Amino acid sequence: MEVKIGVQNAAREMVLESAQTPDEIAAAVQAALSVGGVLTLEDAKGHRILVPADRLAYVEIGPPASRRVGFGAA
Repeated sequence: MEVKIGVQNAAREMVLESAQTPDEIAAAVQAALSVGGVLTLEDAKGHRILVPADRLAYVEIGPPASRRVGFGAA
């Protein structure tokens, strides 16, 4: 899954590929927001991403990004 995370007062969004299902990601976001703790996600390479829940602007969960190959790929 491709996950885009907007963080307040940050110029760019964070984008990561996760092996988690959309339901697992949504549950993690809801849990972090309800407790006011830290959103913890793991990307496809095993890295952990930690974002304070009070700094979340948005979380977009979408299909995996397709990789384009070649000079003419659009």
